Amino acid sequence: MNNLRMHILVCGGTGCVSSDSKAVHGRFVAELAKHKMDKEVQVVTTGCFGFCEQGPIVKIYPDNIFYTKVAPADVELIVKEHVVKGRVVEKLLYHDPEKGTSEAEHRHIPFYKSQMRIALRNCGIIDPEKIDDYISVDGYAALGKALESMTPDLVVEEIKRSGLRGRGGAGFPTGLKWDAAKKAAGAKKYVVCNADEGDPGAFMDRSVLEGDPHSVLEAMAICGYAIGADEGVIYIRAEYPLAVERLRIAIAQAEEYGLLGGNILGSDFSFHIRINLGAGAFVCGEETALLNSIQGSRGEPRTRPPFPAQKGLWLAPTNNNNVETYANICPIILKGADWYSSIGTEKSKGTKVFALAGKINNVGLVEVPMGTTIREIVYGIGGGIRGDKKFKALQTGGPSGGCISNENLDLPVEYESLASVGSMMGSGGMIILDEDDCMVNIAKFYLEFTVDESCGKCTPCRIGNRRMHEILERITQGNGTMADLDELKDLGEIIKDCSLCGLGQTAPNPVLSTLRYFYDEYEAHVKEKKCPAGACKNLLKYRVLPEKCIGCTLCARNCPVSCIEGERKKAHVIDSEKCIKCGVCYSKCPVKAIVRD
Repeated sequence: MNNLRMHILVCGGTGCVSSDSKAVHGRFVAELAKHKMDKEVQVVTTGCFGFCEQGPIVKIYPDNIFYTKVAPADVELIVKEHVVKGRVVEKLLYHDPEKGTSEAEHRHIPFYKSQMRIALRNCGIIDPEKIDDYISVDGYAALGKALESMTPDLVVEEIKRSGLRGRGGAGFPTGLKWDAAKKAAGAKKYVVCNADEGDPGAFMDRSVLEGDPHSVLEAMAICGYAIGADEGVIYIRAEYPLAVERLRIAIAQAEEYGLLGGNILGSDFSFHIRINLGAGAFVCGEETALLNSIQGSRGEPRTRPPFPAQKGLWLAPTNNNNVETYANICPIILKGADWYSSIGTEKSKGTKVFALAGKINNVGLVEVPMGTTIREIVYGIGGGIRGDKKFKALQTGGPSGGCISNENLDLPVEYESLASVGSMMGSGGMIILDEDDCMVNIAKFYLEFTVDESCGKCTPCRIGNRRMHEILERITQGNGTMADLDELKDLGEIIKDCSLCGLGQTAPNPVLSTLRYFYDEYEAHVKEKKCPAGACKNLLKYRVLPEKCIGCTLCARNCPVSCIEGERKKAHVIDSEKCIKCGVCYSKCPVKAIVRD
């Protein structure tokens, strides 16, 4: 290892793997062997770099050169030019569309400039399948510090003083949760990690587990020491095969090194971790439904109190946090509560990881200090709206969250500010919507998801959300009334107040927030029987402007149902009775002679 002069870091997150990064890694190994440089240059598969839009990503260290969209065919050129001759391959650098320049180092790329990585600190840096890599970046030092120089009370107090709040939903203070589990009476206690990330468009927890699994294992062990538990369970959905595989490798390595198991680091503390695969039920993201699922029961929420801290898994005191929450623990123990609490805002400390998706130029994973504005995330980090379209809304918190309009672009991202505009932090999904998105249809989409995912245990969620979905269905088909809008609001408020768990209590948020900020769109659907965004097919009507039509026949030739008639070089006509409103004619017309009403 001492003879190594260079590391080639290849992104091995799910996004890049799906874009052939495994083949990129293999080509690097083969090319280096061909040049007899495999003893001095090491190829490392890392976790997610975050900049998914530009993947597969390759970083050359210590040169700090950042290559984007690297295909297997590019590897030979990188080895010949950069590795052998020391010349940067310009065409594979990130190209800044605004400046018209190329950036060689990732810290100069706008996507990374405003970020601060704590939970993602090791993703894209270490090989997640090698425990030695993790140890080389202070891995398991926090556990060692806790066991050697801190009492369980001191550990809990440090987490409380840090101000860390749960990163999986409503943001309950983590230290208070740990304290409650510690004080609960019980000879047997459990530590649970909720890795059942189910929000559409969310991939924060998955990326942490794929890129830095030991950080979660170490944090769970620290929690076990603090509350008096000797067993941990990671509840992860089976749809995350890469994360599951790397977790299994990490657990086996930690046990081999004596960092999990009996008498850790020669102490009296023992802690074992096992994996429990979930079947993908969204409701199991709710902690009591998750606990029931681990026990082999139907994934339904329990009535609270008692809370899991008193009676959780197998009715024993249990602490349950999500992946990102645990990923913040070790830096807090090593650097101190004062350091962590100096980041963020008064009520929302630290950083937050977000998955940017939807109509945005820079799809990817970002981590920013709490208090960063939506505008900075969307336009500074995200690079603005795809295709130079107008920003319309931001959906945060997944199906449980709300839609934030452009009037709130300068809103700082923190728990209370998002709640004040009818949304929520949630686990951290951010779906960006543009002018072509219909907000009524978006609300219907999210509500359809929660209707399907409801466990059905309580009537407000089981029946109320279905009634709301039926109303939205009527509205998007052109059969809605103004009375429907009032009923939507009333139903939404009742469901929020009366549902048993967080799924039902937050399911109406997309509807209520869009009614609040996009009421004019609802009115257009009801009064004018028109969808302003042109997204609701039943409200669309295509027609040809005879004065503009040049009779090129492109529309007629591409129509899948042959509903367009007309002679060459003469105005054509659309038979509205036959038209299926697919929009092909609208997109194909070279002179914009077809309009959408």
